[in-house]
Amino acid sequence: MKGKIILLSTLFFLTTAAVSAQAKNAPRSIISTTALIRKYHDQKELSGMQKGELLELYIERIKVLVKTLPYIALVTKPGVTMADLGIPDDSEHKKVLDNQAVGTTTFLDTTVDFQRKMMPYSDKGNLIAAILFYESTLKSLHEFNDLNEM
Repeated sequence: MKGKIILLSTLFFLTTAAVSAQAKNAPRSIISTTALIRKYHDQKELSGMQKGELLELYIERIKVLVKTLPYIALVTKPGVTMADLGIPDDSEHKKVLDNQAVGTTTFLDTTVDFQRKMMPYSDKGNLIAAILFYESTLKSLHEFNDLNEM
């Protein structure tokens, strides 16, 4: 009985280690897979929302823009990897991608902290206009894709 427990425990740890090692070597997306907008809004819909809801939409759009715009010359959609683009999947390129991800995360943490502390003082109409502008910019990425495919 004791031998079975030891054997099962060893197999569990080996399986966990193998899965963990595979996750580290898995190709990473250039644009974060969290850089997605679930729904676009119109002015009437936004006008009916509370300022707190608007602030969350505003922050979400900033995050998506920051995670997308720097990469549009390479790719405009989440999920595309370096290998998909023919970029060597070597340690040098992985390090550059990792450093960029860390920089983006640091920037977004600072920006979101600022937004949460300062934007509640903004005018509701300005928040709505900014959200609509950000959404328009994000929609224009679809047009960019169409231009790029010509």
